[in-house]
Amino acid sequence: QVQLVESGGGLVQPGGSLRLSCAASARIFSVYAMGWFRQAPGKQRDVVARITPTGSTYYADSVKGRFTISRDNAKNTVYLQMNSLKPEDTALYYCNTDQGLWGWGQGTQVTVSS
Repeated sequence: QVQLVESGGGLVQPGGSLRLSCAASARIFSVYAMGWFRQAPGKQRDVVARITPTGSTYYADSVKGRFTISRDNAKNTVYLQMNSLKPEDTALYYCNTDQGLWGWGQGTQVTVSS
């Protein structure tokens, strides 16, 4: 069973930045497209960004131009750099394969508030 450990969340003011990290215990990480997802209270979990094994990226319209997904296959880690944060970015952030194949981790809370 692959374990996913997300970290890097916190409380930040609007306009601020955070960098999220997600470490996967998978033996084979590099072959999977990975994604960052978020879930706000009372809402469904939605994909925020995806990155393919070769580094191609996709972003939800709501974060395009502000968020950057990247990966380090040597460290089995995927990152999400979040800039120009807005209150509507407040959510619990998770990573997984882009199809959600692995068990979900605990997530990392991002709160954007003044």
